[in-house]
Amino acid sequence: MGRGLAKLTHAVRRWLATRHGLLWALGASILLGLGFFAAPWFPHAPWLRWAVGGVSLGLVLKRLLLGRPARASRLTRAVDQIETGLGLLSTVYIGLQLTGGPSSPLQPAAYLSVAYLVGVNERPAAAVLTLAALGLQGALHFAAGDLPGRWTEPALRGGAILLFAGANIVLLQLEVQKRRRDHDRRLAAEIRALRDEARDFRLISSSLASGGVRSRPQEESKLARGAVEAIHQQMYFVLEMLKKSLELQTCVLLWLDGSGERLRIKELVTDSTLVTETPIPAQAGALGGVVKNRLLLNLRRPRQGAKAIPYYAGPEEVGAFAGVPVLENGHLRGVLCADRRSDRPFTEMEEELLVEATRQILRAIQTERVFCAVERAKFEHERFYRASAMLNGALTLAQVYDTAFSAAQQIVEFDFAAVTLHDRQRGVHTICRVYGDDRETLEGQEFGDNAGLVAMVVKNKHFLPAGDGPRERDAVVFTRKLRIGSTPSLVVLPLIVHDNAVGTFVLASRSESRFPKEVREMLGVITNQVAVSIENAKMYKRMEEMATTDGLTGLPNHRTFQARFAEMLQRAERHGKPISLILTDVDKFKSVNDTYGHPVGDQVLRRVAGVLAEQVRRVDLAARYGGEEFAIVLEETDSAGARLLCERIREQMAAQVMSSEKGPFRVTVSLGVASYPADGREKETLVERADQALYQAKESGRNRTVRYAEMRGARAHAGAG
Repeated sequence: MGRGLAKLTHAVRRWLATRHGLLWALGASILLGLGFFAAPWFPHAPWLRWAVGGVSLGLVLKRLLLGRPARASRLTRAVDQIETGLGLLSTVYIGLQLTGGPSSPLQPAAYLSVAYLVGVNERPAAAVLTLAALGLQGALHFAAGDLPGRWTEPALRGGAILLFAGANIVLLQLEVQKRRRDHDRRLAAEIRALRDEARDFRLISSSLASGGVRSRPQEESKLARGAVEAIHQQMYFVLEMLKKSLELQTCVLLWLDGSGERLRIKELVTDSTLVTETPIPAQAGALGGVVKNRLLLNLRRPRQGAKAIPYYAGPEEVGAFAGVPVLENGHLRGVLCADRRSDRPFTEMEEELLVEATRQILRAIQTERVFCAVERAKFEHERFYRASAMLNGALTLAQVYDTAFSAAQQIVEFDFAAVTLHDRQRGVHTICRVYGDDRETLEGQEFGDNAGLVAMVVKNKHFLPAGDGPRERDAVVFTRKLRIGSTPSLVVLPLIVHDNAVGTFVLASRSESRFPKEVREMLGVITNQVAVSIENAKMYKRMEEMATTDGLTGLPNHRTFQARFAEMLQRAERHGKPISLILTDVDKFKSVNDTYGHPVGDQVLRRVAGVLAEQVRRVDLAARYGGEEFAIVLEETDSAGARLLCERIREQMAAQVMSSEKGPFRVTVSLGVASYPADGREKETLVERADQALYQAKESGRNRTVRYAEMRGARAHAGAG
């Protein structure tokens, strides 16, 4: 009888502690009906009325801002909603009575409150709150003396409340309910899929490599969710079997938190409604002895009853208790607790069964831990393989740089990356490509050998810094002027080919300890492939240049000229812009070869190529057309503009002094110009007419420029004469 009364007293105290807001709202509503907040009724102590209103407002704001924990019972959730809604309504109507009663200018606040409450609460609670609003509106009019006798205004106000509530249900609540149903269906489908994946996880995980590329956090989350679900299923099965076989009231697994000072419920099977949901101090009650001594504790009728068993929040009946430490390699992980209502003590065989249960729980955890480690290693190797495959497909240097960043991202996440190359002959480091915020300021910069990390890595052919600790804030990566942003994690790896460091691969992250040993090892293999890919790209570039570049002059060859000229002509036609073609050759070049020899003739051709390359813009094309003849294509340039360039070239060549064993000499060039669209629209036509203009320049005395338009005009004039 005494224990039953204690349980009832505890339940009442607990209800009062959790429902004080509801009691206050009911009391405030009664005071409202009595007219407590109307000055004519209670003229004394006006501060008291405002104080009560302020307390109501504070309680409502606290409830709206902090909310309540999620409740399992639908009835409990409805009571929570009614408590919060009634508090809001009573506060609003207190404000109305304080500011003039039914004639208060704040009356619309009541309608808006009803619309809000109907919209956010479930229908049963919304109906109760709508009735409460009607009651409070009536109490407001009753306190003002409008009832009975004057029904018009109260009826209109009540009708407005019903109108706002009904309109909200029609216009909003239906949409809310539809969205809730859709959300519930999607959530249920996701939960079912997650549980199916947890059960069949070994089959699913084996297909990770064959699916689309997912981020590492997604994969880690997938592994963790599956492992936790599997562990909890096994824990629950063990605890359920213990409860049935040992006739327990409660079987609970408590786990130590990171600080080792508190215990949390990991899994629970119980018939009691008084098990606490909050963390428990590790030294509390009977658990303290288990945690401190790390030995099994078997109690019959604990001295303080349920108070000695801290996972109960109320006066539960406990006749026997057993606590078993969960030990892993000598470290305490948690406590397995079992109790029963009867005072039948736990036997030695039952104790052994509880101890074996802790071993089974640990085996389940260790099995999933190993499985996750295997899956994680498999995932890492899959990413590593994918990174290697990406690098194998890169041909040009630009592709290698960008692919190197993408490949590294398969291994680890970072915020900054850079590839530098080292020119051993010049002793210069070049920042070739940058990934991150500092790209514009760093990319393309050059610096010499110094005491920075990049130069030291190239010199020693070993990554720096040596460990994965916090990065030194003053550590120089490139130079003291060329700095990167604040990045606690940093690693600089060498790019090594044939035991020579050709550059570095720099990675940095805003997160600490981003590059541990195993990550650096994988990145080291990747950087070796990057280095080889860079050398292959350089070789590919040289081969491409050999195929497209004239070996003697370094200018594009005839085949490249034909392809580029066709592209430029198409672009000019598409945009409606002029384009000019210049053909030029060295005057009396055969005489130069005959007089000074072919080596000197080659020197002359290289000098001409150098002048042409200096005079044209980047968008233009200067190429060796054949023999001593060269071609120039000028984008967006008409005949007059081409003539100006021809004259500069001619003057520059005339000023050049060539050297030979027979003494210094000079050479001159002649130039012919044809322009699109004035002189023709087809490539062959323009080449033919530029060649005719060049021939005319030769025939008319050499060392001069002739435009096809001028030559055509002169012929037309001569024909007319």
